[in-house]
Amino acid sequence: MTGESWIFILAVVVNAVNLFSQVFFTIMYSDLECDYINPIELCNKLNPWFLPEAGLHAFLTILFLINGYWFPFLLNLPLFAYNINKFINKNHLLDATEIFRTLSKHKKESFLKLGFHLLMFFFYLYRMIMALVNDDS
Repeated sequence: MTGESWIFILAVVVNAVNLFSQVFFTIMYSDLECDYINPIELCNKLNPWFLPEAGLHAFLTILFLINGYWFPFLLNLPLFAYNINKFINKNHLLDATEIFRTLSKHKKESFLKLGFHLLMFFFYLYRMIMALVNDDS
């Protein structure tokens, strides 16, 4: 197997982890909206997961940059910049006292990230399959 195959196999796995984390985030926001969970519990469950989720995405984005896969890098760049901006402005942690006021914004962000990771999962899967097929020929 070539390096391209390994990169896109890793991309599929990392993106699947981020996809499942966004499903978890979306479910937790819905649970808060339906009063199945209280705001403090929600913040305690979700706040530790922002840095690993953003870190995995940053790792993948930088991996594409280093290896010269410009199209996947450019596709990932907006979310990468958004996550860095949130971290620099210290907006990455949820505040239990403000969560009901900002819940719709967080849900919308979670749905957008979920859609992004879903599309990228199929893109990476396609690229992985094409790299593996090209290795055989």
